[in-house]
Amino acid sequence: MTMNDPLAAALSKIENAERIGRKTCTIKPVSKVIKTILSMMMDYHYIGEYKEVEDGRGNFIELQLLGKINKCGAIKPRSPVKKEDIEKFEKRYLPAKDFGVIILSTQKGMMSNHETKKQGLGGKLVAYCY
Repeated sequence: MTMNDPLAAALSKIENAERIGRKTCTIKPVSKVIKTILSMMMDYHYIGEYKEVEDGRGNFIELQLLGKINKCGAIKPRSPVKKEDIEKFEKRYLPAKDFGVIILSTQKGMMSNHETKKQGLGGKLVAYCY
């Protein structure tokens, strides 16, 4: 089995573990993007603490679930969005205004839709969570 999108796989693994009521979840493979998105999800209190465990073959992440995720996933294709159009995508991916978070990749690094609006930036859509 080849994995085309490790981020999408990681987010669906989190969502599935959350749905069946697990308290922890392991994610493999690990990448910088996945770690950045997990730390943003932690900042917004969707997941608990996570730690990277070295197993000598590419490592994995062990994370605590809080039972607060209704849905999360990678956004494909990762389309570029102008700052004016962010609201349109919030309507598409999030269920209500100011509920949930969309993660964008900007020239200043990964940010949430709230931060990009404050700073007046556009970027590429990466993931969403609510």
